[in-house]
Amino acid sequence: MDTENIIIIIKYLFLGLFQGLTEPIPISSSGHLQLAQYFFAIDDPSLTFEILVNTASLIAVLIIYRQDILRLVVNGLGYFKHKTEETKRDFHFIIYLIIGTIPAGVIGILFDDVIEKYLSSITTVAVTLIITGIALWLIRNLRGRKMDGDLTVKDAIIIGLAQAVALIPGISRSGATIVAAMGRGMNQETAMRYSFLLYIPVSFGVMLLGISDLINDPNLASMMLPYTLAFIGSLVASYFSLKWFMNIMAKGNIKYFAIYCFVVGALVLIFV
Repeated sequence: MDTENIIIIIKYLFLGLFQGLTEPIPISSSGHLQLAQYFFAIDDPSLTFEILVNTASLIAVLIIYRQDILRLVVNGLGYFKHKTEETKRDFHFIIYLIIGTIPAGVIGILFDDVIEKYLSSITTVAVTLIITGIALWLIRNLRGRKMDGDLTVKDAIIIGLAQAVALIPGISRSGATIVAAMGRGMNQETAMRYSFLLYIPVSFGVMLLGISDLINDPNLASMMLPYTLAFIGSLVASYFSLKWFMNIMAKGNIKYFAIYCFVVGALVLIFV
């Protein structure tokens, strides 16, 4: 194996780990990937890379929330036979997840090219990171009371719109949805659960839309090792990063992510 191939392998492993680490926590993985590419002079990774690391993060979320997903499926289907309080709550929760998915799906399809063309500069990422920090700071002390059964259609629409705003690099998806959820009065656990269950259909859609691009990637065979390492790195990093974030949220320490976004955004504006 020559030096060039070793460098490619290291680059993709690094980017996979980096994406996985930043995906679950509220600091914007897309924004940080752009910063890494800019400051370390790394070429844009391929579309196949993006599909694979997105799928890896999705699998990590599915593993961590597997019990919630199983309960929702069983009770959601069971609602048509047995209309108990539990099945009604979970059936409505599924409906709210569907409603919350729609804004990002529609805006992503209609304006993805516009966002990539006009809102993907390093300066934009710096500014939006600071905006993310401000939003996190504003909700740092909120301790809502709403639980799964207390959600409304209005909650789902507002959180869905927040997820759509996060299509802009530098606006954290998890941050935007959790800020919106806690702003609507949800407790930390419900806000986290709704945010990451909301991530599943959007991420699954990205994966499905990218299958043809992955299959038709002319470099798939030659890049199999870098792609595989990026996938594994993203999966492992996403899992442990989300577990860590859940612990941070339980302790009410989200303010540290706000401070981080302020510092990184300011440093980028200074040095770019």
